Amino acid sequence: MKLFPPIAATFFALIVWQLIVTLTGVQKFILPGPGLVVEAWWQNRSVIAEHALVTLKEILIGMAIGCTLGIATALQLATSKTARTLVQPILVFTQSLPVFALAPMLTLWLGFGLWSKIAMAVLIIYFPVTSAFFDGLMRTPPGFLDLAKTMQANPRYVLWHIRVPAALPSLGAGVRLAAVYAPIGAVIGEWVGASRGLGALMIMSNGRAKTDLMFAAMLTLGVLSVLLYVCVAKLTRRLGDRET
Repeated sequence: MKLFPPIAATFFALIVWQLIVTLTGVQKFILPGPGLVVEAWWQNRSVIAEHALVTLKEILIGMAIGCTLGIATALQLATSKTARTLVQPILVFTQSLPVFALAPMLTLWLGFGLWSKIAMAVLIIYFPVTSAFFDGLMRTPPGFLDLAKTMQANPRYVLWHIRVPAALPSLGAGVRLAAVYAPIGAVIGEWVGASRGLGALMIMSNGRAKTDLMFAAMLTLGVLSVLLYVCVAKLTRRLGDRET
């Protein structure tokens, strides 16, 4: 029964899509119907799979690095007033910069290979993870802290046995956001300069007026992102339940 709502929503979207194509008579190079997109996906399934694996690799490595850096930064901010004074304003400032402005510089510095795309994914997910986990660390229930103070627990014990476990739901929320943002960062990097990946396949398909293949790559990216989010959500909830 849990699968029924998303399946029904998918069928509804496909029906609306096909109705728009049929009623408007729009040319297929502008908006292909879902049947043409499925046909293009099947005919190019090996090419799409090859590019999807590259994008997935960028996403997973970017998430691993970004989440690790975000967790470490949040811990440092929560335990050091100096870090909050010096680092937090810089983090806010960097998030005000448009990601499209950073992508060409990363490509210039790191080249057209894998690492410029990974760096883009790291940048786009680093702040959400840091912010969510830091917020959770700073909102530890006062009763827990009062009890620790009464028991004369040292700051390190309070951090790892009270504040961090209490902040795990917030960290889970940040990691779930990272699962949504990481594909965006990787694809933006591929749009700027790449020969492999779903983003690069979209650009190449668009330049050759193969709109059906571009839609097939885009839908593959969407399915990939949804599956990644579902897996991350289940993992974070399971870890949260284990801690409680």
